[in-house]
Amino acid sequence: SYYLKESKGSRRWLLFLEGGWYCFNRENCDTRYDTMRRLMSSREWPVTRVGTGILSSQPEENPHWWNANMVFIPYCSSDVWSGASSKSEKNEYAFMGALIIQEVIKELVGKGLSTAKVLLLAGSSAGGTGVLLNVDRVAEQLEEMGYQGIQVRGLADSGWFLDNKQYRRTDCIDTITCAPTEAIRRGIRYWNGIVPERCKLQFKEGEEWNCFFGYKIYPTLRCPVFVVQWLFDEAQLTVDNVHLTGQPVQEGQWLYIQNLGRELRNTLKDVTASFAPACLSHEIITRNHWTDIQVKGTSLPRALHCWDRSLHESNKNGKAPLKGCPIHLIDSCPWPHCNPSCPTIRDQFTGQEMNVIQFLMHMGFDVQKMAQQQGLEPSKLLGMLSNGN
Repeated sequence: SYYLKESKGSRRWLLFLEGGWYCFNRENCDTRYDTMRRLMSSREWPVTRVGTGILSSQPEENPHWWNANMVFIPYCSSDVWSGASSKSEKNEYAFMGALIIQEVIKELVGKGLSTAKVLLLAGSSAGGTGVLLNVDRVAEQLEEMGYQGIQVRGLADSGWFLDNKQYRRTDCIDTITCAPTEAIRRGIRYWNGIVPERCKLQFKEGEEWNCFFGYKIYPTLRCPVFVVQWLFDEAQLTVDNVHLTGQPVQEGQWLYIQNLGRELRNTLKDVTASFAPACLSHEIITRNHWTDIQVKGTSLPRALHCWDRSLHESNKNGKAPLKGCPIHLIDSCPWPHCNPSCPTIRDQFTGQEMNVIQFLMHMGFDVQKMAQQQGLEPSKLLGMLSNGN
């Protein structure tokens, strides 16, 4: 199933892949079926849905894409949009993420997609990883169907995970505590997951799990992809076993968090089009506040607009970057929420909003010590933090 909002005058199509983690064995798929039924069955889906963020048809909320044909594809395959296995005697569940996308494309061709100029395959979280895994396949499918003129692009939000060392190693018992590499390794076998051929060739047989990690698959992709990623992604911290409960973090955790931001920043340095704010959050493009976040004075819708223009221009002539229209935007400040436009933080227990300084104190951030390390007066550091420098 999918939801469609047609916009007859437009030749731009936006297909959105929903996210929502995954399950990788019979036990955790059973639990998921009991507790998150809507992510495993379409039975209780609403008849209509209201698009928000980049799926909104309001120009104020969605300045650049409001007029496109919008398709929302709910996530019910639990396989990071990679599976190709039907239900069998051996397997109680079907995992058909990759096939669902193919079928939706086939059907949309008869609903106007055949005359499209641009198809933007977007997704958040597991849907963002799904974009990386499927964008080239969608382009190939359309070419094989005879629609070479459609420019296929990807927009991956919060799906660029690192296969780094967990802060605390835990056994792979459930989705949340299992290290991502191990979960995906098990998942691929369970789902009969498929990864793009060009990525697969980079790795030995049995090592296809590597292609679920953005920095490893990105260099093999043919279609242009815009990567949106919080430098301190909450889902990444969760799988790394950094749990930010009400207690102040220990120094080891604090160093781990800062290092995570550095590692992530490094993996994005060769990504042509990227938007990476130094915030602690997860998912952004379908949030109604997505227009408020800025990196170096540029908002995300503006960066996407610049990216569109750069792709349009580079088709016409060489790849000169557009002046005053940046597409590679990565925060350089070193800790969570050092960017003043980050989404509001709330105390997990009281629900109270916190400013950056309250948040850092709450995290156990030692102003004296940090100021010393940076060679600053504590009061000067506090001033800089509250201005977001």
